Amino acid sequence: MDFFTIIGLAAATCTTVSFLPQAVKVIRTKDTRSLSLPMYIIFTIGVLLWLTYGILVRDIPVIAANLVTSIFSIVILGSIIFYRYT
Repeated sequence: MDFFTIIGLAAATCTTVSFLPQAVKVIRTKDTRSLSLPMYIIFTIGVLLWLTYGILVRDIPVIAANLVTSIFSIVILGSIIFYRYT
């Protein structure tokens, strides 16, 4: 593994793990009032596009980060929609 890949994986880990506390909080409390629905819609689309890009160019750090982040983002987005509108 080269130096650039290691830097990419470290960055991917930091940005991906940063969403874990929010996802856990939303799952535990079911409180999404302070979260912006438009922001999470746009963010989730962006993450899915980055994931697509990573797959197309076969960039492991981009794929790994955006695969996990998309899961967290979809959980949070789904929770916002479910808990606010049901």
